[in-house]
Amino acid sequence: QVQLVESGGGLVQAGGSLRLSCAASGSIFSINTMAWYRQAPAKQRELVATITIAGTTNYANSVKGRFTISRDNAKNTMYLQMNSLLPEDTARYYCNTVPMYTFWGQGTQVTVSS
Repeated sequence: QVQLVESGGGLVQAGGSLRLSCAASGSIFSINTMAWYRQAPAKQRELVATITIAGTTNYANSVKGRFTISRDNAKNTMYLQMNSLLPEDTARYYCNTVPMYTFWGQGTQVTVSS
């Protein structure tokens, strides 16, 4: 059963924007905190941003002021609006709970070039 489905990634020039979406099962989305993670080749997985059911958000220092995490509880969907993208943002982006659910979706690739 597919429970986490990420979409919206792509190739964009530095300074551009992308909006990622995460469709989750109701059981997963009922967990208080959802999050976006990312992982680049040969690097450890990094926590990018978190959001609670009530809407409290937290961001990694590297993306503060540039990324905005949001969620639509009625649609069991989470979003990540990414602005002012940098080459260092290049990675595969995944959604999951906090703490992490055992299984991951396939993620969506974000590549920033200039």
